[in-house]
Amino acid sequence: MALDSGTQTNALTSSFTTKKKDAAAEKENLWSAILNEVQTQGSTKLPSNKSVLVLGDNATGKTTLIAKLQGVEDPKKGSGLEYAYIDVKDEYRDDMTRLGVWVLDGDPGHTNLLHYALNETNYAHTLVILTVSMTQPWGWLEQLNHWIKVLGQHIESLQLDAKEKEAARQRLTTTWQSYCEVGDDLDPGSPVKRTMRNNSIDEDDLLPLTEDALITNLGLDIVVVVTKTDYMTTLEKEYEYRDEHFDFIQQWIRNFCLRHGTSLFYTSVKEDKNCDVLYKYLTHRIYGLPFRTPALVVEKDAVLIPAGWDSLKKISILYENMHGVKAENPYTDIIKSPPTRKAVSNREAEVQTEDEQAFLARQQEILKQGDQVRGESPLRSQGVGSNKSGPRTPGTTGQSSPKKIDPKLTPATPGAEGVLANFFNSLLHKKSGSPASGGSGGVGNPAGPGRTANGTDAVMTPEKLAVRTDAAAELDRLSRSVKKEIDMSQSEC
Repeated sequence: MALDSGTQTNALTSSFTTKKKDAAAEKENLWSAILNEVQTQGSTKLPSNKSVLVLGDNATGKTTLIAKLQGVEDPKKGSGLEYAYIDVKDEYRDDMTRLGVWVLDGDPGHTNLLHYALNETNYAHTLVILTVSMTQPWGWLEQLNHWIKVLGQHIESLQLDAKEKEAARQRLTTTWQSYCEVGDDLDPGSPVKRTMRNNSIDEDDLLPLTEDALITNLGLDIVVVVTKTDYMTTLEKEYEYRDEHFDFIQQWIRNFCLRHGTSLFYTSVKEDKNCDVLYKYLTHRIYGLPFRTPALVVEKDAVLIPAGWDSLKKISILYENMHGVKAENPYTDIIKSPPTRKAVSNREAEVQTEDEQAFLARQQEILKQGDQVRGESPLRSQGVGSNKSGPRTPGTTGQSSPKKIDPKLTPATPGAEGVLANFFNSLLHKKSGSPASGGSGGVGNPAGPGRTANGTDAVMTPEKLAVRTDAAAELDRLSRSVKKEIDMSQSEC
């Protein structure tokens, strides 16, 4: 009995010692695993072969957006295929790298340059940004469909292994299925949390894709960026856009992003909205750096939809405020392109210049017509009219004085010679008959006795005759003087 009791005691002691050693060994292995994991994460450097490809129509703000992400104040726009880089720093590992950025011109003629930015070598390491501008929401449908088609055709033209394509598509599907909201217990910025999210998720724990998600899977991370959202106020004032229009636009583009597995950002470089958040999201998707900002759908000009968050149920919330339009209406029927006259209303009318020789010829004709008009003076016409009206009576007192001559009519004036000649001839012309032949007024003389028919005295006294003779002599002298001055002026010319 004593032997059996001692044997049992030794066995229990040995078993307890063995369990203690196993627990210590397990604890040591756990700490070793944690230390090895932290060491591995700490020694990992940010890769330098990552790149971003920016596609979009011209005037959608591609260059300005990249300059904002770079921290450049004065962007310089190029043509064709531009290259830039963004400095990326990991605050947790004190590491820094450069993210290459390719910006393709919106001209369809430059799509042949795509193979320099996206090829077989960097296909698995490229993120694509599609840009549209809030200044032209009526063009989103055509623009996004066009660039998705261009991108899909280019990927098909690449000589990629079928397994590589499938692996890229499966990675994107897993990203959508493994999306989880921020704000859980573990710090999302810690290396352990990133490892658990990216590498330690079992396939059995993955949720199925939501309805209509990733119908078109190109195997690339794509971010749709709506630029210039500050233009919404202009759309409201000049184009009478209301909240239901912006809700209709948002639900349409969110449906587009859901079908193609893309993220969605509304940005404004002018008002600095969502630019920093976009930078953090890009580094999160490319390098696995932390991203703690949840989805934002409240502010209409600062929408943020991470890939994997959206669903048809969440999009349908927008339908509650769309009273005048329906979600199933065609996009171009609700968001119509404005008349072109508004776009050109501020332009100045184009001035067509006249040929120089034609202009000079026209001016010459005007000058000729001006000379002819100046040659026909009103005074000359009056003088000719007075001649046609018949001989004037020399005794008429109204025209016997030289003060009636127009002081503005000088000998150098065109037509002055003829006017003066007619004027003096009318004054010096003598009617037939002597002073005594006028006769006295009687029957047939309505002026009365002693008067002529035109109202002048029929009988010329010696005093009146002397005055008339002196006036005639003075007028003859003036006429000769005027003719002499005219001759002198003509000789000088």
